[in-house]
Amino acid sequence: MSEGDFAELSGHEQSATKLGKREQTKLVNRESILNAAREVFAELGYGETTVRDIIRKTGLASGTFYNYYKSKEEVFEALMDEGMMRIRPRIRAERVRSRTFEEFVRNAYRAYFEYLATDTNTFQIMRRNPDALRVRMDTPEIVAGFEEIREYIDEDIRNGVLAAVDSEYLMVAVVGIAMEIGDRMLARPNPDPQIAATFATTLVLQGYKSLPPK
Repeated sequence: MSEGDFAELSGHEQSATKLGKREQTKLVNRESILNAAREVFAELGYGETTVRDIIRKTGLASGTFYNYYKSKEEVFEALMDEGMMRIRPRIRAERVRSRTFEEFVRNAYRAYFEYLATDTNTFQIMRRNPDALRVRMDTPEIVAGFEEIREYIDEDIRNGVLAAVDSEYLMVAVVGIAMEIGDRMLARPNPDPQIAATFATTLVLQGYKSLPPK
């Protein structure tokens, strides 16, 4: 394999080439399960999906599946964590380039809604499983992502950029608005991230200014 060929490999493929055969097999099996689960959850919905449906789509033995996940719940949570791992770097980048709290809120919402509208896998899963998403928000990566947003708010409060409001409540309000508007945006025939971002931004920026000090 030439250096040029290697550079064209995806992140997972590059990782696999550096691993031993057993590790490569584990990586391939895990990706096979997650890819199959994305399709099944998008097609059947969380409630109707069974482990057997996922296994059938992978072509793996049932014993192989259970070497990685104990249930469909664990697979769904792994998919949600993967989604958060993709969006967190985008939010961090917006944080770095934003000069004010208001600018950060605007840029972060735009990045999030654009991600939803362009990531086909996430689009299909969220459209088909909105209720499941609401009850599976306590995975490690998602919790870490939420806390990262709260840290941004606390930092702005310490620096005098933002009034000393309840940072926990403000964080869950910002996140909740993103989740609910994102769900409704995807339900529309032609999802428009800019319209969603403008609405969410205006709601947060006008609302938080009226909050009493903590």
